[in-house]
Amino acid sequence: MSGPTVELTPTTGSRPAAATPPAPGLVRRITHHQLFWPVVALVALILLCGLKNPAFLTIELRDGNLFGQLVDIARISATPLLLALGMALVIATGGIDLSVGAVMAISLAVSLTYLDGAADPGSTATAATALLLGLAVALVAGVFNGFMVSVLGVQPFIATMILMVAGRGVAMLITQGQITTVKSAPFKFLGSGFVFGIPTPVIIAALMFVVVSILVRRTALGMLLESIGINREASRLAGVQSRNITWLVYVVCALLAGLAGIVYGAPTMAADANNIGLMKEMDAIMCVVLGGTALSGGKFYLSGTVVGALILSTIERAVVIFEIPSQITPLFKALVIIVVCVAQSPRLREILRDGI
Repeated sequence: MSGPTVELTPTTGSRPAAATPPAPGLVRRITHHQLFWPVVALVALILLCGLKNPAFLTIELRDGNLFGQLVDIARISATPLLLALGMALVIATGGIDLSVGAVMAISLAVSLTYLDGAADPGSTATAATALLLGLAVALVAGVFNGFMVSVLGVQPFIATMILMVAGRGVAMLITQGQITTVKSAPFKFLGSGFVFGIPTPVIIAALMFVVVSILVRRTALGMLLESIGINREASRLAGVQSRNITWLVYVVCALLAGLAGIVYGAPTMAADANNIGLMKEMDAIMCVVLGGTALSGGKFYLSGTVVGALILSTIERAVVIFEIPSQITPLFKALVIIVVCVAQSPRLREILRDGI
């Protein structure tokens, strides 16, 4: 008979344990996260710009304020981010708002026209009144869009196109076809000032992001928006007040567009109704799409929208750094956007899922 089988167990410490590879599930979660490819694209753009011009990555502190091209990107991103935050909510309901550029022009025109006729445009109270008037006219625009879509049942594309076309004419009427320019230090501070060393537009955009995030992620509103975008009729039958919620998001979108117009025009203190906000609705939609939100409605990603705004602004800065001719600038911009969108496509995700 054979003797008992003896198993030899290696003693502790005889050989160092091999490094544990990352769990496949963790890798899959990271690579399939909605923000993975947008963040990769943003980091790649920043690194390429830094390789081309090392000063691009430099941030200086002068007189207690931050300066540098990265700071400029954050400041420039404030306008598209404000527009995109409202646009993301509208798109979540399955709608679209093409009037945000025109609302920018109207709000700025109202604010600067009021300052132009004020007895003391340099006072803080006058600047605050001008700001409130600009936001008030944006509120009216949002109420109009929401009424057309939610009450009259007009298709969002058509309803907002009405104000997109007519709104710029309204801005021209307010400014009487002239470029209105005024001097008001408190109002200019909204677009070119600093708070604790950070540009004011960045502070304003960050505050609005926090407010909107709390509104849609700490309450049931976000879930209701997504339910409306997925199936409006089913959500209505389930008791969701889809009409009121849809109306609300168009109002919020218009208010953010009005604020974006004021922040955008405050540094120059000039209201050019022909150019302020021109094609900005396309930038807002691109920021939302780059952030992973589908135009079909339903689930939306505010954090992705922030990354989308940063990508868009970084592209504009990269065009200057790489000295790309103006004739092919739109092509360069389109190529970057196409690459990011393709990287986020469901089909590519399936391929990666099978490969990892």
